[in-house]
Amino acid sequence: MDMTLIKNTLAERINGILKNEFLIYKCKDGTTLEKLINNSISSYNTKRPHLSLMMQTPNFVHEKTSQENLTG
Repeated sequence: MDMTLIKNTLAERINGILKNEFLIYKCKDGTTLEKLINNSISSYNTKRPHLSLMMQTPNFVHEKTSQENLTG
């Protein structure tokens, strides 16, 4: 399968999650929108469990994998 298609599919999924779960109201300006997006991404990575990661957060899995790679 074409990697561009896979990357686009993943990007669209993440955009949909951000739009439908986090960006639920219109922002009055770009600064407010930027803060909301940054907070949403942080929450997505640190607080929201992911079914594909066995209900762990992306940060938890990343840190665990990094630690395992360091200790061998």
